[in-house]
Amino acid sequence: MGRRPGKSWLRGFGLDGRPPGWARADKQLSIPPRSGNVTTMIESTAFFRRLAILFAGCSLALAGGISSPVIAQQVACMVNGEPITNFDIEQRSKLLMLSTHKMPERQQVLDELIDEKVKIREGKKFSIDPSANDIEQSYSAMAGRMRITSEQLTKSLESQGVRPDTLKTRVRADMVWTNLVRGRYKESLQVGEKDVEEKAREQGEQQPQPDAQSFEYKMRPIVLVVPKGSPQEVMDARKKEAEALRARIQTCDEASAFFKAMQNAAILEAVTKTSADMPQSLRDVLDNTPIGHLTPPEQTKQGIEMAALCARDPTKLDTPIKKQIRDKMFAQKYEAKSKAYLADIRRAAMIECH
Repeated sequence: MGRRPGKSWLRGFGLDGRPPGWARADKQLSIPPRSGNVTTMIESTAFFRRLAILFAGCSLALAGGISSPVIAQQVACMVNGEPITNFDIEQRSKLLMLSTHKMPERQQVLDELIDEKVKIREGKKFSIDPSANDIEQSYSAMAGRMRITSEQLTKSLESQGVRPDTLKTRVRADMVWTNLVRGRYKESLQVGEKDVEEKAREQGEQQPQPDAQSFEYKMRPIVLVVPKGSPQEVMDARKKEAEALRARIQTCDEASAFFKAMQNAAILEAVTKTSADMPQSLRDVLDNTPIGHLTPPEQTKQGIEMAALCARDPTKLDTPIKKQIRDKMFAQKYEAKSKAYLADIRRAAMIECH
């Protein structure tokens, strides 16, 4: 129905196994594989703290009164007693190049690393400090969204000369800071319904949207499991089986009873989403599926996925346009609070650069 295979219904409904309790960073990086002819998009996630051993070695050298180019290349800045080394700067520069495709200026990189140090330190004051398990879950979840393993993600980074800890450190700071700003300024970051309505009317006058009605969809995600490593013929056979079931299933009760009894199949609990919660591609599929019927089958890494549409009711909740407006207004408020907060804690920080 005009959608690419691989758009998982589980992922579309927000059931993709992301670790709870942490806000995701929204920055993206493109990592070309070894072949250089494919661009992989990844989203930042959680991370490990950098090793202090580099500074320890430098301190020993300084204590001995040694002066050499090697020492000059070790510590570039001290931030509240924590070092930023030239190696950190070099690694972050390579990471930034994956998204900008050009070498960033040294001062830009240094400022970013300093900001991260003060953000993480501030987070600890409020007990916002991701555990090693949080970090690994986020890293694995990021790789999963790319449909690769965490080991493959690590190899992709290393093939570009970037250590995984470099990405993890950046995302850790983003994760801590997002939770910190949202937690401390929760009330002032709220977007009023009146403001959203007013902005929606303004946009409606400039760009009418007669079909912008919002619906609430109730559905049951279904998976016809195909064992990992199975040949494509097995996948094709299961897809034909799913197509045949679309003509047979007429209600959600039938779907529930049938797939619960079916081997190598699973039907999940009901999921309720509004139009504003889903991309246009999923909304189009659900709008074109009769109530009680199954959506077109799609091939994913789990096997063949589809959904039984149990209800589609009009709602006065956010339309997709209103959600876009609300998200944009929130982002503007967040950015202003974040910028002012960061300026305050950076002024209070002890920063010494060489």
